[in-house]
Amino acid sequence: MYGVIRVPSEKGEEFRRKTVEKKILDTSRKIRKLQTKEGVFLEIPVTEAAGENIEGFPVIEQENPEFSRKPCSIKKYLKDSLSEAELACVPAGWQILGDVIIVSIPETLENKKVKIAEALLSMYPRCRTVVRDFGIEGQFRQPKRELLLGSGTETIHKEHGCFFKQDVTKVMYSKGNLEERKRMSRLGGEEVVVDMFAGIGYFSIPMAVYSRPKKIIGIEINPESFAYLKENIRLNKVEKIYIPICGDCSKAAPEGIADRVLMGYVGTTHHYLEPAIKALKKSGGILHYHETVPEHLARTRPQERIRRAAYALGRKVEILETRRIKKYSPGVLHVVVDARIFE
Repeated sequence: MYGVIRVPSEKGEEFRRKTVEKKILDTSRKIRKLQTKEGVFLEIPVTEAAGENIEGFPVIEQENPEFSRKPCSIKKYLKDSLSEAELACVPAGWQILGDVIIVSIPETLENKKVKIAEALLSMYPRCRTVVRDFGIEGQFRQPKRELLLGSGTETIHKEHGCFFKQDVTKVMYSKGNLEERKRMSRLGGEEVVVDMFAGIGYFSIPMAVYSRPKKIIGIEINPESFAYLKENIRLNKVEKIYIPICGDCSKAAPEGIADRVLMGYVGTTHHYLEPAIKALKKSGGILHYHETVPEHLARTRPQERIRRAAYALGRKVEILETRRIKKYSPGVLHVVVDARIFE
C-alpha cells in the first residue's frame, strides 16, 4: 500500500515537517496537490510505519503515486565528454543550498568545469546556478567561489522548517553542522540567549523558531552576514524576540543577562571566552563553546580553556558534555563543549 495523509494546503508544511521529524515521510514519492470540491489539499506520502492516522488525518491508499526521479551518476552524464582518466577525477559529492549547487572541481579538470556544471544542472532541474568552491579565507571565513553557470548566487535555503537567505559567494553554510542546528532548536525555551557569532542565524534562528526564548541577542561583525541575519529574522517571523547587533562581540556583548550563550564559530573562539562568560547571569548559565582541535586533545584542550577563562573571572565550571560535530580536516575535529558556569 502506498499510504498518504491528505491535509488542507495551508497545513501542508506543518504536517510535512511532522512526518520528517517522526521519520515517516516517504521520500521516494512526490508530495502532490489535489483540487477537490471541498478545497485544495496536499497528499503527503508516508511509510508503513506511520500507522493508521497522524494527528487525526487517516492514512489512505494513494492512487497513481508519482515517484521522485533519482538523478543518475554524474559520470554517466559526462561519459561522452570526458576521458576515462578525467572521469576518475570527477567530484563524487557536492552541496545544494536552495537552488544553487556548490562543487569542488580539481585543477586537472579546469577545462571541463563548465561541462561538469552543465551535467549537475541536468541532474537537478530545480537548481539554476552552479558555483565552484575553493575553500574559505579571512577573518570572516568568507567562501572563495567561482560562478560557473547561472546568473544569481543569492538563494533561500530551507532546512528543518527554517529559512536561510544568503549569497553563497559571500557567506558560509556548513551542511556538517545540521545536527547541531537541530539540537539548538530544542534548547533555550523561556530563556535569554546571546549568540556571540550569529552569522546569518545558523544556530539561533532554529532556536528562535522552535524553542521561543524570551529574547535572543545575535551579534555579527561581518556586515554582509549581518544583512542576511536581519533578513532571516524577518523571513522566519521572529522579530519580536530576536535583537540583531552588528559589531565585535568582545565589545558588543551584554553583561550579566544571559541564561545561555552560543559560541558557534571556530578558529579563534577561545579569545572570546571571557566576554561570553561575562554575558551569563551571575546566578549561572550554559555555554556552548565550539572549537577545532587535534583529535587527541578533543577531551582536554577545549575544556581547559573554558575552565581557565572562568577561573580568571572568579567563576566555577561544570563540563556537561563534549560533542563531536564533524571532522574538520585530517586529524582535526570540530567539537562543541556544553558547560555550566556558576558562582
